[in-house]
Amino acid sequence: MTSAHGADPLSRGQVEAFLEMLAAERGAAARTLSAYQSDLDDFSAHAASRSETLAEGSAETVQTYLRAMTAGGLAPRTAARRLSCLRQFYRFAAREGWRKDDPTARAARPKLPVTLPRVLSEDEVMRLLDARAVGDAEAGRRALVARAALELLYTAGLRISELLGLPRDAAYARGPMLLVRGKGGRERLVPLSEGAREAMRALRASDADIASPFLFPGRDPKRPLTRQAFDRILHDCAVRAGLDPARVSPHVLRHSFASHLLGRGADLRALQMLLGHADIATTQVYTHVMTERLRQLMEAHHPLAGGTPH
Repeated sequence: MTSAHGADPLSRGQVEAFLEMLAAERGAAARTLSAYQSDLDDFSAHAASRSETLAEGSAETVQTYLRAMTAGGLAPRTAARRLSCLRQFYRFAAREGWRKDDPTARAARPKLPVTLPRVLSEDEVMRLLDARAVGDAEAGRRALVARAALELLYTAGLRISELLGLPRDAAYARGPMLLVRGKGGRERLVPLSEGAREAMRALRASDADIASPFLFPGRDPKRPLTRQAFDRILHDCAVRAGLDPARVSPHVLRHSFASHLLGRGADLRALQMLLGHADIATTQVYTHVMTERLRQLMEAHHPLAGGTPH
């Protein structure tokens, strides 16, 4: 759909203010802002087809938009994201006094299929932690980077953005906790294992001559290691551990951290705090992982699971 913003200066100014708020107050990344801009453009075009602007969008127009997305075969997850964007925009509009109502208030969120997080077994994680990255003249340092990163991703459940953004002084964190800056600039404390602490300090000592503010510096020391560069290191580790690299990613390690803790009796609320989830509903997906594992265990080992008496 084409953008309706060019003919709607009021809406265009409101969208700019909304995106500025997301960047300033929530620390939204450029990619996130671009996605929100695109979503608002798409709804603006739909509203224009009903002789409304984005600023004037009615509850009925929101409903016809949702129906149009469903009829067009749009994935439920994409439709849910667009509705979330609209909700945030109109709540911001109400906060700013641009309008008194929220046209998305009664809009039902599209039902999403439950997608279970991919995880590694505890044995597979141990094999990965024991692996070392090799392949170039910096193999020794790459091994230090790999060890520190994998220890933190798995024992602290960090997101890759949180990991790569760690300051160099994190290596000298005092006490058993590490301060992490997460989504939207929100801070949380996570337990720091002795293995992770030792790996961080070994990496920091190796990089003593590198003037960088980051624990994981990139080629340009003023910037952190890129995700692409870390993905190559992780790929090497997976290969050496005898694992399919397609099954191994930073988020898989975070999921493994969560599901393994839950499987060993961790409280769901505590897990929510450790992961930095704003809503416990996000954390509850891991209960589905445990349910699925129990079902598979039942089918594999129960004498009557196949339906034939023994």
